[in-house]
Amino acid sequence: MSSRATEVVRLLTVRGETLAVAESLTGGLVAAEITSVPGASKVFRGSVTAYATELKHRLLGVDATLLAQRGAVDPQVAAEMAVGVRKALGADWGIATTGVAGPDPQDGQPVGTVFVAVAGPSGRGAGASWDGKTAQLRLNGGRAEIRMESVRSVLALLLERIAGEQTGNERAQDTERNGGF
Repeated sequence: MSSRATEVVRLLTVRGETLAVAESLTGGLVAAEITSVPGASKVFRGSVTAYATELKHRLLGVDATLLAQRGAVDPQVAAEMAVGVRKALGADWGIATTGVAGPDPQDGQPVGTVFVAVAGPSGRGAGASWDGKTAQLRLNGGRAEIRMESVRSVLALLLERIAGEQTGNERAQDTERNGGF
């Protein structure tokens, strides 16, 4: 259990919000990291591990033309995965990972190319505009290192987005509730 996962669960619990996860290259590692935190059941709705490209379309609603033209390793694919899992699982927040862990390149992308995405609650309605953030990572190391850094990075991106959503008053209340100053 990481401090990032612990902080995600804590903040979402305080806010009364939920999380859903869409994973490709991480193969369930993000969900495992979150559910290792005691109390995660209060905030974690579930996950979809869409390792096969066609499942990204069928289960998460990623545009089939986008997948055909750019492949699965693409920032827009990551964004659509995050939006799709949030919608499919009825969560306030959706996060997603897609990329190339190796040993071989994929979709014209070199090993270590990863996209992570977060979709936040204000873009929730049907046809709503994208309200989230994607990040491109260029990671070094072996397959295991690339996958674990992808987990750390998507959780960090989520924490950044959650913190950006809090107003000063919410931060003060949260700090007070947790014994801070």
